[in-house]
Amino acid sequence: MKKAVLDMSQFDQNKLNELDAFIEQYEGENKKESLIPVLYQAQKIFGYLPHNLQRHIALKLALPSAHVNGVVTFYSYFSEKPVGKNTLSVCMGTACFVKGADKLLDKALGITQSKRNEITEDGQFTIKDVRCIGACGLAPVVTVNDKVYGKVSEKEIDDIIAKHQEETHD
Repeated sequence: MKKAVLDMSQFDQNKLNELDAFIEQYEGENKKESLIPVLYQAQKIFGYLPHNLQRHIALKLALPSAHVNGVVTFYSYFSEKPVGKNTLSVCMGTACFVKGADKLLDKALGITQSKRNEITEDGQFTIKDVRCIGACGLAPVVTVNDKVYGKVSEKEIDDIIAKHQEETHD
């Protein structure tokens, strides 16, 4: 059987080497169990997980590429498309929705002049609606990158966006 060859020329070779070195740490371990940390690291390195990169990871971990893609598409943390410098996620789970998360999402989209899951023209934000993030007691919840904001009001969404715009420009 002929081994598939992936065209990885679109990727920076230094970044690929960094990812491959990370994957090698899991040599001999259960490959399925290492998938999430590897995907996390790959997204940290590349910013997103395009299909060729997913296939590369699948080959390195000896996993079916459909399995890797299934994990990527299941978890809202992972992105198959490039994202802005800041990813602002609004939880749309039941508790958050009941407490007005839909209004927060609409306001965030209006402030940034963007569409859901797309990068703003200035490259600063990707605004996402996500399912439950597991912080129902803080509803409605907004995250920006790794920072969690709880019990967010419509006024506070303005301040949150402004704060992260300033941090990005500094």
